[in-house]
Amino acid sequence: MILTRDNLLIYRYRNETVHVEPWGANAVRVRATKNPAFPENDWALASRPSAQAEITVSPEGAVLTNGKIRLSLSNNGKITVYNQKDERILEEDTRKFCALKIEAREFRPIPGGDYHLTARFQSLDPNERIYGMGQYQQPYLNLKGPDLELAHRNSQASVPFMISSLGYGLLWNNPAVGRAVFGKNVTSFEAFSTQALDYWIVAGDTPAELIEAYGSVAGTVPMMPEYGLGFWQCKLRYQTQEELLHVAREYKRQGLPIDVIVIDFFHWPHQGDWKFDPAYWPDPKAMIEELKSMGIQLMVSIWPTVETDSENYEEMLEKGYLIRTDRGFRVGLDFEGPTIHYDATNPGARKYLWEKAKKNYFDKGVKIFWLDEAEPEYTVYDFDNYRYYLGPNVQIGNLYPVYYARTFYEGQEAAGQENIINLLRCAWAGS
Repeated sequence: MILTRDNLLIYRYRNETVHVEPWGANAVRVRATKNPAFPENDWALASRPSAQAEITVSPEGAVLTNGKIRLSLSNNGKITVYNQKDERILEEDTRKFCALKIEAREFRPIPGGDYHLTARFQSLDPNERIYGMGQYQQPYLNLKGPDLELAHRNSQASVPFMISSLGYGLLWNNPAVGRAVFGKNVTSFEAFSTQALDYWIVAGDTPAELIEAYGSVAGTVPMMPEYGLGFWQCKLRYQTQEELLHVAREYKRQGLPIDVIVIDFFHWPHQGDWKFDPAYWPDPKAMIEELKSMGIQLMVSIWPTVETDSENYEEMLEKGYLIRTDRGFRVGLDFEGPTIHYDATNPGARKYLWEKAKKNYFDKGVKIFWLDEAEPEYTVYDFDNYRYYLGPNVQIGNLYPVYYARTFYEGQEAAGQENIINLLRCAWAGS
């Protein structure tokens, strides 16, 4: 059954519902679920630029046109996407009405109510070139052929937006741990635990046009402050206040330009204290004032880990501000002591951490933060073992760096800071 409502194209068959709607210029958002209703999440689609689609329904199906993109929806639910030249740029791979029984949108039930989702698309051109998807430890710029894990690890950031040489960009708008395979026969995306399929696709003539469109829905970076464009001095690591000041003074004595100097990890008594260790950093306020008198901004490293020996551990445990484990001990990373990460998806935990950081860093003059360990890093990446405020890691875990970034950005913004710049070790779409 195909229905239309305002700017929305709806397909229903048995227990599946599909929604297709314009989402910005030359773009559409496609969602599907087998639940009674769609989850109320836009994930990376932080904004919705206005767009008015043209929808036509015929005996063969329906067509939605929005500028340079045209989506065809057949009566059996198959989706095919065309550009303004009437060229196919994306086509679902469905063979459910033949002996193979292969579905383009396969929802395999998981005990508890969610689904293991696989979305399949035909490979329209074996010579297609695909770029993007974040940062992986591999030698391939062209992603046609590789099998990618949709998950964060130390030095791996999954940002599931791709650009194709066929003239489209596609955002896999799902924060679940999963997999993307850009094969010569089939392109597939998997979410190991989810409630809905959700992707956004845009057509355009150039990569720049596609990236600009992506920025219009996922967000763009703020203006870089002047000092952010200069030289940053960092090493592993300055151990004392006097050592750092000696380096800064020497830069000035020799007339060398420097705009930022960085205090890296373990300048704190324990992970999760989020403050300077007074034994090695006795007067941070005076140190920061001297640096500023030399025209130098101070950046400090923040880790999301909380040691069991931290002065904040018991309070955060009691208030539910720490990531949970579904089995075994509540330990996520064993590095210089057993730790678990604060739950960045919990608004109370974000407020708690920012208040500590504001008191111990921001109010003393620190305006730049290096948000390290942002994946978050686990000693063992048992994604199915960790549970967040927003849900199981395997379902929403790729959101963690987004909410980690929000912890500080929103706190700094509320405190009146402008042109905010922080360094984040990981990212997801929109962070």
